[in-house]
Amino acid sequence: MKLIYGVKDKPSLGKTIVFAFQQLLAILAATIAVPAIVGNGMSQSAALFGAGVGTLVYLLFTKFRSPVFLGSSFAFLGSMFAAFAGAVSAEAGYAGLLIGAAFAGLVYVVIALVVKFAGVKWINKLMPPVVIGPTVALIGLSLAGNAVGDALTGATNNGSAYEMGAAGWVSIVCALVTLATVMICSVYGKKMAKMIPFIIGIAAGYAVASIFTVIGNATANDALKVIDFSAFSSMKWIPDFTFLKAFKGISAIDGKYVATIAVAYIPVAFVVFAEHIADHKNISSIIDSDLLEDPGLHRTLLGDGVGSVAGAFFGGCPNTTYGESIGCVAISGNASVVTILTTACLAVVAAFIAPFTTFLATIPSCVMGGVCISLYGFIAVSGLKMVQKVDLGDNRNLFVVSVILITGIGGMALKIGEVTLTAIACALILGILTNTLLSGKKED
Repeated sequence: MKLIYGVKDKPSLGKTIVFAFQQLLAILAATIAVPAIVGNGMSQSAALFGAGVGTLVYLLFTKFRSPVFLGSSFAFLGSMFAAFAGAVSAEAGYAGLLIGAAFAGLVYVVIALVVKFAGVKWINKLMPPVVIGPTVALIGLSLAGNAVGDALTGATNNGSAYEMGAAGWVSIVCALVTLATVMICSVYGKKMAKMIPFIIGIAAGYAVASIFTVIGNATANDALKVIDFSAFSSMKWIPDFTFLKAFKGISAIDGKYVATIAVAYIPVAFVVFAEHIADHKNISSIIDSDLLEDPGLHRTLLGDGVGSVAGAFFGGCPNTTYGESIGCVAISGNASVVTILTTACLAVVAAFIAPFTTFLATIPSCVMGGVCISLYGFIAVSGLKMVQKVDLGDNRNLFVVSVILITGIGGMALKIGEVTLTAIACALILGILTNTLLSGKKED
């Protein structure tokens, strides 16, 4: 892929700040969504702070060679719910979040040590392009429903179709304006406009949403009130950091609860490891440099694992490499690590600027849905590009790709006890097994 700025390039200070803001917008919705879903008083600002700190740790471990941002991991949602459900108090639940993150981080450290001494050739053999390509595509395709659901926030999903009332039409107009602006800037834009299509697209969508909201307030029409400006009246200037609450609940922790946390977190960490490989194979294909070799998979794993623990310490949410960040790199053509570093610093600082974080939180879901249609689509397409060089005329390869796509898109997620294997994890495991089973056949 043609990059405007490579990994080691350093855009000017002004451009870097703008690019970093775009990266922040790309990862924002998912990063603050995890604490919002888990509830129990978890702070979205603290999660943003934790994501920034986790990314800084990741960059240090990877020697500033991997342009990826770390954000709150959705894979650990069930684990986080289990931490609160099994706790005797809310404070003990917060302590459980930190213990769980430590267990997950330990898994990454152990795997990193294995990779350090065994190398990565076995991983490349176990997960060649015919396995990784459709898995990466699946990551983007699995998020398609989220993008469409956000774009049609005001509509009602009856199970087979969206029923379009006035609110539904307002949502889709905002989403399409955002998407169209992103596409036009990316394709027809000159210089800077071509590199910041998300910022311009979100600004256009927000402007349209604001117009609808003003009209809705003037006419008392709730269907037109897309933006909730009341959020500015309840701003918090200091994030509620997880460790402050966790320290109060440590005394209530016992061995049985720790065992429950271990069972909830450790298996999921192995699932996220598979997604870690897919994400780094993806970004490697974009920047045309194998990150599993340089700086090395052991370093990316340590960065991801330790960064995840650091992020959970402040925000409660274990972190993971973000497909949204990778998609932003692909669309903008900016793979500069300096941009990712600036984004991490911006996230840390922004957590204490209440008006700024509140403004970001007021960006309507329908506007972000318009952005994510292109963002998630690029993730899917980058996976399909990996399959381009695979001979699909060979039934061995055809079966591997078919198994991964159908089981993944079909939603083959399995709950085994307290552990949930996501559809992506199940599809990847079945793809590896299929490839291993059929790889014994000799070439005709």
